[in-house]
Amino acid sequence: MRHTEFWTRLDEALGPAYSRSWAELTVVRDLDGRTTQEALDAGMAPKQVWAAVRRQLELPDSER
Repeated sequence: MRHTEFWTRLDEALGPAYSRSWAELTVVRDLDGRTTQEALDAGMAPKQVWAAVRRQLELPDSER
């Protein structure tokens, strides 16, 4: 997964007006206490970050 695909999926899940704020402010438990943006900035793979976000938001399996 590329970063652009990650952001497209997050925009679809949360809406483009809210997704960036959510990524910067919300700590995701499966990212070791980091926000989505912090995890990506630290070099974590977008696919791994998306999996954690999907679990946090309790999105359906079709969003994998």
